[in-house]
Amino acid sequence: MGEAPAKQRIDKWLFFARVVKSRSLAAKLAVGGKVRLNRDKIEQASHPVKIGDVLTITLDRRILVYRVLGLGERRGPAPEARLLYEDLSPPPPPRLESEAVPQRDAGAGRPTKRDRRVLDRLRGL
Repeated sequence: MGEAPAKQRIDKWLFFARVVKSRSLAAKLAVGGKVRLNRDKIEQASHPVKIGDVLTITLDRRILVYRVLGLGERRGPAPEARLLYEDLSPPPPPRLESEAVPQRDAGAGRPTKRDRRVLDRLRGL
């Protein structure tokens, strides 16, 4: 057996690192311009990635920044996948206190239509 390859396709790496659920979704992510490799936007699923590269991945509600530490051979369990990258992502912004859900008294049941309208007026909706 030979040595491990020095480079790997970006779609395979994203799949092995468990960023997405399938390799076809990884290819769509790369082709759709949602992945940057060392700050350069890539447009091909076959773009090679190597150890030391920094990937910026834009998902639905978050941005992931990963440094490649290894190239995968298979899609293994999550602890094995975490060994392929170092997470450099910024922490999520703190939730505001104003986003709290209004509380009702225990046993008060579901709000009526009138109650909902009063709550909406209080929240300014």
